[in-house]
This record gives sequence, C-alpha cells and structure tokens, in this order.
Amino acid sequence: MNLSLVRNAVSNLLGAAIPALVALGTVPLVVKGLGDASYGVYSLVTAIVGYFAVIDINVTAGSVKFIAESNAHQNRDRINETICFGISVYAMLGLLGALGLFFGAHFLVTSVFSVPAKLEPEAVATLKLAALGFFIGQLQSYLQSIPQSLMRYDIASRIEMFFGTVVPLLTVGVLMLGYGLFEVILLRVITSTIHCCVLSFWIRRLLPGLAWKRPGATLRRELLGFSAYSFLSRFATLSYAYADKLIIGALVGVTGLAYFTVASTLANRILSLTYRLSGVFFPAASALAARGEIERLNRLYLKASRYVVFINASVLVLVAVFSYQILYYWMDPQFARAGQVVLAVMALSQFIDSLTSLPSLVNDGMGHPRFSGLFALGRAAFGLLVVWLGVAGWGIDGAAWGHLIASVLLTAAFLVAVHGRTVPTRLADLVRKAYLPSALGVVVVAVLAHAANRLFDGGPLDLALLVLLTGGLLLGYGSLFVIEKSDKDMAWTRVKGLLSVRKTV
Repeated sequence: MNLSLVRNAVSNLLGAAIPALVALGTVPLVVKGLGDASYGVYSLVTAIVGYFAVIDINVTAGSVKFIAESNAHQNRDRINETICFGISVYAMLGLLGALGLFFGAHFLVTSVFSVPAKLEPEAVATLKLAALGFFIGQLQSYLQSIPQSLMRYDIASRIEMFFGTVVPLLTVGVLMLGYGLFEVILLRVITSTIHCCVLSFWIRRLLPGLAWKRPGATLRRELLGFSAYSFLSRFATLSYAYADKLIIGALVGVTGLAYFTVASTLANRILSLTYRLSGVFFPAASALAARGEIERLNRLYLKASRYVVFINASVLVLVAVFSYQILYYWMDPQFARAGQVVLAVMALSQFIDSLTSLPSLVNDGMGHPRFSGLFALGRAAFGLLVVWLGVAGWGIDGAAWGHLIASVLLTAAFLVAVHGRTVPTRLADLVRKAYLPSALGVVVVAVLAHAANRLFDGGPLDLALLVLLTGGLLLGYGSLFVIEKSDKDMAWTRVKGLLSVRKTV
C-alpha cells in the first residue's frame, strides 16, 4: 500500500485516538463533578448545538476536493479562491447559527425539553454561551480541513491531538475547582478560539503564497454544486447523530439521556476511530480520479476495505462481548445495568454503518456526491422514525435497536446501489476480497469469547485474561489471514531497516 497514504492514515487516526482515550477516561470524573442530571443537561446542550450545525451546507467537502485537485495541478490561484470562499461561507453560517441559538435558548430549554426547573436558568445561560462557541466552531472545522486537503494530516492531527487532550483534562480541573456547567462551556469556547489561531498559523506556513482572492462565478457555482449534494450527507448525518438525544431528552428526561449518552458515546468514539484511517481516502481519491488512475484507486480501495473491516469487526467483538464489564468498571453498576444493551447494540450499529464509509469517500472523490447525499437523507429520515418509535415504546434500549434496524437496511441498499456504478469496484469483488477474509475468523472468535465470558465471570483478573486472550486470537487471525503478504514483507523490510540504523548508531 502507498506509504504516504498509510502515514497520513495513521496520523489521522492518532489525531482522534489519543484525545478519544483521554475524553473517555475523564467521562466518569465529569459525570461525578456535574451529577447525573447536570451531565444530562450538558449532553442536551451539546446535542442542540450539534443539531444547529445542519445549516452547514458542507462547503468543506467541496473545498477539500477542489484544493486537492488544484494542488495536484499546482493551481495556486484556484486554491486561494477556494479557501477565501470557504472562510466567508463558514463565517456567515456561524453567525446565523449563533444568533438562532442565542435568541432561542430560553424557548428550547423551558418549552421543548424536559429540564428540571432548578436547572433551567443555568441551562439557558450555558446554551447562550454555546452560541458563541458555535460561531468559532464553524470556522475551526473549515480551517481543520485545509491541511487535510493538502495531505498534511500529520500537522492537522498533531494540532487536534493537543487540543483534544488538553480540553478534557482542563474540564476536569475546572470541575475540581468547584465550578459548574457554565464554566465548562466557557473553557471550550476559549480553547476553540486558540485552536483557530494555531490552525491559521500553520496554514500560512503550508501556503506561503496564500492571499485573499475573490472567487469567480465559475468556481462558486462548481463548489456549491458539489457541496449541495454533500450537504445532504452532512445534514442527514448530523440530524441522525443528535436527534436521538433530543428525542430521549423530550420523552425520557435528562437522567435517562445521561445513561444513553455515556454508552452511545463510548461506542461511537471507539468505532469511529477507524473512520479516521479511511478519511484520507477522500482527497486521495479526488487526486487519483483527476489523474485518471482508476485501476490504482480500485486496488487501494479493496485493500483498505479489507483492513478497515477487520479492525472494526475486532473492536466490535471486544466492546459488545464485554459491554457490561466495561460500563461496570469504567462508570458504576447503575450505568452498567442501564447502558449494557445500549453499548452492545450501538457498537454493532456503528460497525454496520462503517461499511459505508470508504464507499462514500470514493463515491464523492469520483465526483458523485448526489448518490451518497440522497442515501444519507433517506437513512436519516427512516432511522429517526424507527428511533422515535423505539424510544416511545422501550426507552433508551429502543433507541439503540432502532439505530441497528436502520443501519442494516440502509447500509445494504447503499452498497448495492453504488458499487459498479459510482464506485469503480464490483460488489462481488468487495465481498470476496475484503469482507469475507476479514469477517469469518472474527465471528468465530466472537462466539468463543461470548461463551467464555458467560462461563468465567470471576472478577477483574479473569476479565483481563479473557480480554487479552480474545485480543490475541484476533491479532493472530489478522496476521495470518487478513494482512496481505506484500504488506507483511514491506513492514518487515521497514523494521529491519530501522534495526540496522540503530545498530549503526
């Protein structure tokens, strides 16, 4: 596999993995510092702010594609036009969303969601402050995409890793000093501002000739045309990601929302890490398509799918099989009882969703965002209906099962629709060369691990040994039957090279 692509993929993964570990490690301290109800309010505020991001017309996706293509052809004027247009769009969207959040805060907290009366004043004030964070966050998300579009994931990931690690730790520090929810959001607004400044500095270093250049009508039309369909994907994704929490907040209450958020966030954080591995495929696919290297793109796609599916399936086994113990030792027995099913089912749902990640990125990189956008919209509409029915009938467990039903049906439809059409790979080849080699052994290990977990439940030591054994079996299967010989040889050559350099020194 191309070493540059691998390096960017690993950098992108580390940029999310380390902050995710820190964030997950600090969740119990944040819940304890705020209390279950206040943490539910915190989850509600972040869900509302996240849902307001649906106004983002996803110029980021079009910008990444256009910058990657322009950089491949060394067209600096077009890069300047694209960046200036993107910054202008996100500044306007950020301002629009911030005004909506600020002036709608009181109505949302007091009339729409089930927030305890004693927490309403703090919730309103916090949501108004979060409006400023929304404006800054829109600019931050766009600036973050610029190094990525230049295939400098190493820089973008180091910056993300630093702030993603520092913010959760500072949040715990703020709570330990006796402050509350409002101060936690204030901290995040301040660090997001600093984050934007650091990104701006590095963008200037990467593009020393960057200058403000008014985008022409042709570029605006092409960029908005591409982004219009990408917007459907983003709109659907954000709606689906946050609406379940809004539904639970309205029908169940903030305490039930806290249980669901902890379990679903854990599943999402862990299973979404490998999306960072595949995320580099979008600018890579755009560049390869621009140069007409379709056969090379096809080979990379099949190999990347093989590895990503295996990694995700392995993580799914560890999370789903040991869901009760994870919540028991990470949080407390009450969270384990309330969230065990949610964690296991949401992990399975996330795994099935992950099967659409690489196809979507290649589809968009080939210039066909219409397909992924329309499917994402249909998935969100159907998914929200099923989740709402699930919450109304079975509470937070029903929400998780609703997610799973939507994932299975819509993922299957999407894979059938794009392969051989907008993705230059036959579905039969994908299943035969990527899915089956990755999944067969993992299923066997999952069955054995589940049986052993039911038989040997003797405490932390037994659990640790069982997890290590399960991980060892998965690693052994992957090494023997999933990783291709050429990649094993390349990795071994690199290791021998590093060892020889050390001996020389």
